[in-house]
Amino acid sequence: MTQTSIIPNYIFDKATGWRLDLPAYIEPGSRVLSLYRVSTDKQLYHTDSNDADIPMQRIRCREFCERMNWTLVCELQEEGVSGHKVRAEQRDKIQLIKEYAKEGKFDILLVFMFDRIGRIADETPFVVEWLISNGIRVWSALEGEQRIETHTDRLTNYIRYWQADGESQKISARTSNSMGVLTEEGHFTGGLCAYGYRYVKLGRTNRRKQEVYDLEICEDEAYIVQIIFRLAADEGYGAQRLANYLNGKGLKNRSGKNWHPASIQGMLKNILYTGILRSGKSRSDVQERLRIIDDKTFETVQNMLEVRSRKQQAIRSAPLNTRGKSLLAGNIFCGHCGARLCITTSGKGRKRQDGTNDIRIRYTCQTKSRTHGNCDGQTGYTVEKLDAIIDSIIRGIFSRVCNLNRNDVLDVCYKRELSAKRTIFKKLEKELNRAENDLGRLKTEIMKSLAGESAFSTELLSEVIQEQEQRCSELRGKVYAARKELEDGETAIASMGERYDDLLKWSAAYDTASMSAKKMIVSRMIDRVDVYRGYQLKLKLNISVEQFLVSLENTKASKGKSPA
Repeated sequence: MTQTSIIPNYIFDKATGWRLDLPAYIEPGSRVLSLYRVSTDKQLYHTDSNDADIPMQRIRCREFCERMNWTLVCELQEEGVSGHKVRAEQRDKIQLIKEYAKEGKFDILLVFMFDRIGRIADETPFVVEWLISNGIRVWSALEGEQRIETHTDRLTNYIRYWQADGESQKISARTSNSMGVLTEEGHFTGGLCAYGYRYVKLGRTNRRKQEVYDLEICEDEAYIVQIIFRLAADEGYGAQRLANYLNGKGLKNRSGKNWHPASIQGMLKNILYTGILRSGKSRSDVQERLRIIDDKTFETVQNMLEVRSRKQQAIRSAPLNTRGKSLLAGNIFCGHCGARLCITTSGKGRKRQDGTNDIRIRYTCQTKSRTHGNCDGQTGYTVEKLDAIIDSIIRGIFSRVCNLNRNDVLDVCYKRELSAKRTIFKKLEKELNRAENDLGRLKTEIMKSLAGESAFSTELLSEVIQEQEQRCSELRGKVYAARKELEDGETAIASMGERYDDLLKWSAAYDTASMSAKKMIVSRMIDRVDVYRGYQLKLKLNISVEQFLVSLENTKASKGKSPA
């Protein structure tokens, strides 16, 4: 059918949608208000198989009015309004139509298709019923008039919008699935451009043959992202402190304004910086062209954010904060009552010989100092003295680590054991292969027995086959268990190597590190410190560090050295 544009000899007020220069007489019952709607802004001027654009809806409705000899008195349009997600009370045009209906300003509501009114099964049918019950006839240029004179009419009305609702759900599922597939293939599927990247066109097109955007790294912004993650991972900076740092350095965000902590918090959690695209639950493989942050740094930051959350306050592998001059703030407890020790100062303190104040900083037990509760420990412990003890312990651990060769540790702790596990696995695998080959020969023999060509009876062969199948099943279980032990051992070697490398890195950085960085190192090595009267300490080491130190002892013992 040839599509012809209607060129009316009247105009519509763009502000209100009402027709100007109306004729002097309009036949009663023929005043039409047309509603046009598209779900997204992109559909506004592009025809789609599911959702005709507004110009096309307007043409069809005007043609229909001409054929029916109706007078189009008002046109309203909704741009980028989902009839499936946005309910009627939130749609200004639907509310306006109801007001006009109450005021008797029109007689017929005309839409291109009924789903332009809405696609919500438990709401849109009742909107239509409300209009009809208030004297408004509801027509579609393609589907005719909707009536509610009989029970069947009401059922038809409901089924129509129930089907439209279902179609919207299908469209949503198809869109979500196609977005997920594109994401898994490593393609950017739209949305805000994260800080550190910029939009770029690489020749990729959508189904409409329109070129779409992809992402690439913006080097200037990526440098700021790396600063943010380095300070968070190495020195424990939180979002507020990072914002203050960047603003203090005169480093502005993309819009040229000061950084806000909420923006930085979102950046710290954005997996895109590791090169992984995401859309809903879909994830891509790592796209190295988009990687700004390495996996280990990103994981370290995520762990820090998790343990600082309120839900994780009982388990600390990162300090509550890295400000101040105390090494253990937030990670030290009274050994007598179990309360976390707080930092306090002694006011102006004592005067030094040079006239400056000697302010004393202490770890204080609040149970003892304020509530006078059931605590028989000291009220406080001098920060300088206690930190010096911890510092000595940390340096001792580093000394023990650096004095032993990495391969020696791995050989003693895992590689010899792994070699034995590999031998056991290969032996079991050979046994299983032999058993399965024997089972195959027995099955061949029973076929010969059935044909009368074997010296063995079918009953005997069946019994032997059953026993052999049982043996094969047992061997498969043993092979599976041996393979898992071997894989676990290989994982343990890799993990032990990483722990050794971490300790070496921390050891090399410790002497020259800032207090913030030292606090992060200590928190990664020591899970908890309990202090008792007389500065007696009970340390709970990080499980990986403790395992490594045990491995060191085993290594030294194997070489005939006495443990340190």
